[in-house]
Amino acid sequence: MDTLKLMNSKEKKEILKFLNEQFGCDYEFEHEVFMNSKNKLFLINSDIASIDIKQLRVNSMGLYFGELRDSEIRLSIEGSMMIGKIAKKNVLELDDESAAKWMHGEDIMVDSDLYGFVLIKNDGDFLGCGKISNKKLFNYVQKERRV
Repeated sequence: MDTLKLMNSKEKKEILKFLNEQFGCDYEFEHEVFMNSKNKLFLINSDIASIDIKQLRVNSMGLYFGELRDSEIRLSIEGSMMIGKIAKKNVLELDDESAAKWMHGEDIMVDSDLYGFVLIKNDGDFLGCGKISNKKLFNYVQKERRV
C-alpha cells in the first residue's frame, strides 16, 4: 500500500502545463490532487484537508484522473471526459466500428498524423485515452472496464 502525496500548487501547475501542451486546453483543478508512488493522479474534494491523512496508507482515494509518464499524461476514462470537452488538439474521432473494437480492448490501426497520447472520441462521447505510434492506436482500457 502507498501513501498518497498531496500535490502543491507548483506541482499542479506542472500537470496543467502537460494538459495544455498535450490537449490544448486551459483547465483548472477544482479539487485537491494527490499522486501515489506509481505516478497515478487522484482528484479529491477539498474537504479532505480537514482530515489528517499523513497516517493513512492507501493505494487510491477519490477519482482516478490519470497517470504521469515522463513529460506526458495518460488520462483515465473519467479524466478524458473532463478534459475532452475543452480539448482543442490530440482528439481522435473513431467511427462506430472502430469504437466498438476499442471498447473491447483491441489495438487498432488509424489513418491519422497524431502521435503520443490522444483522447478517443465517438459520437460526442469520450471513451478514454490511447497512445498512437506508427499509425497504431494502443488500447489502455482496463480489462474490467472493457465491453
